[in-house]
Amino acid sequence: MKWIEHLKTINHHKYLVMELCFKVGLYKQGLLHDMSKYNPVEFLVGARYYQGTCSPNNAEREDKGYSSAWLHHKGRNKHHLEYWIDYGLQEGHDMVGMKMPLRYVIEMFCDRVAASKNYRGRDYTDADPYNYYMNSRSHYIIHPDTAALLEKLLKMLKDNGEDITLRYIRYKILKHQDTFPY
Repeated sequence: MKWIEHLKTINHHKYLVMELCFKVGLYKQGLLHDMSKYNPVEFLVGARYYQGTCSPNNAEREDKGYSSAWLHHKGRNKHHLEYWIDYGLQEGHDMVGMKMPLRYVIEMFCDRVAASKNYRGRDYTDADPYNYYMNSRSHYIIHPDTAALLEKLLKMLKDNGEDITLRYIRYKILKHQDTFPY
């Protein structure tokens, strides 16, 4: 019954993201995070390729050469950097990362922390989201400002822990987002 385990994984991930988003004051985003994962286009693929230790999208990608679930997901969820890839205006920059709105960068941070907690389980440390990002960032197409803020928050989490980082996000970034230098 892989579909039940997949559903549990999705629900647990959504709960973790919701908890983190609520702590920083992003209530609507916490409630609506990753709703597309319940769409049959994503859910049925996830159930079929469920492994429990990493995203089923990777297994679908290995099997088919692409992930239909991921292509659907990234196009509907603004907290993914891939949503913000577009054609650049400068010659020689075919595809570039657009600067993400601040609230989606914060949701992306929460998503990465929750995914690490979900897949690492009891082995999770606050360094895991940072390490995962650093190991993967070479292939990202991401706006430099977005990357800088995400890296800053992931490093802060690694160095100072979740409570301090979430308070910083809530009271320094989101509370002053109109004047925050992003």
